[in-house]
Amino acid sequence: MPNSSNPLQMTSPQARAEILENPLQTYLLGIIISICGNVLISISLNIQKYAHVRQAQRGSKPYYTSVMWWSGVGLMGVGELGNFAAYGFAPASLIAPLGCVSVIISALISVVFLKETVRSSDIVGGTLAITGTYVLVTFAPHNTIHITAHLVQYYAVSWHFLLYLFIEVALFCILLYVYKMKSVKHIVIVMLLVALLASLTVISVKGVSGMITESIKGQMQLIYPIFYVMLIVMIASCGFQIKFLNQAMQMFDATEVVPINFVLFTASAIIAGIVFYQEFEDLAILNICMFLFGCLLSFLGVFLIARNRPKIKQQDRNFIAMDRIPGRRHTDKVQPEATTSTYGSLADKLMCNRAGPTDDS
Repeated sequence: MPNSSNPLQMTSPQARAEILENPLQTYLLGIIISICGNVLISISLNIQKYAHVRQAQRGSKPYYTSVMWWSGVGLMGVGELGNFAAYGFAPASLIAPLGCVSVIISALISVVFLKETVRSSDIVGGTLAITGTYVLVTFAPHNTIHITAHLVQYYAVSWHFLLYLFIEVALFCILLYVYKMKSVKHIVIVMLLVALLASLTVISVKGVSGMITESIKGQMQLIYPIFYVMLIVMIASCGFQIKFLNQAMQMFDATEVVPINFVLFTASAIIAGIVFYQEFEDLAILNICMFLFGCLLSFLGVFLIARNRPKIKQQDRNFIAMDRIPGRRHTDKVQPEATTSTYGSLADKLMCNRAGPTDDS
């Protein structure tokens, strides 16, 4: 006798097939939306960074008064909205790895517009990332379920998810104790905290996005309490995830944070999709192996692109601005001499690429 608590077992075989099968157009739509969203995010980050640098060089108004900076913020909002919507059309285990598109586009922008030197590792990394993305799209699970409130409720109380949640919470508490109480500031510990939170973020984002998508199609899901539970989990996990990620960016260089965050976030998202939404159910062994191989290629590509990137130079606290000295109106940076009361100017070449205090975005 079928279990009445399982929404899939409550339907006829034909209706169950309609629930489990998404049209190819819907699947491709999720991929396209995700890729476009990641492209917009990459462009927006570079626009914001350029606005920070320009405002710091001019030394005039704050960066938030710049139209260019707000344009970057707007583009980021559109890109994140696109990623959010993509979870409603395609499996979470596929949408998360497509984040490597953002890394590839950032590398292209740095070469084309910022005139950075093309390195052999950039070419090899970009090729591996693109190849990995193609393999992911080809062998990822193409069939997914329509996310409804009843289905989310059923998955939320399943034994395998409850066990997964218990392990994740226990591991998070241990890492947080080591990070906060023992003051172990290792990059892997911080990024693992981010990844564990990201796992809940992916589960809740897909649930909220899927229920909104079904509501737009005419099956109202917003009247169920599980929708608002997922919404609260999404907001809270996103907030704490951003907090720990910002702490990582303050303690470590972006060239270290970006690839490690991409690998751990992607792995946590794939595991979350497998455990909660059972996205690998009935998937052939060959597809699973090729999907994991595509992930590996993407990981290697991102590491090669981010490896040995020029680090952003922070402003030295020993330098002071000429406009802070009484009687001076110049904006050149100067360094106080150790043995005299006079000020010696530095070479322009040392200062032309030096970022201001507000350069971190």
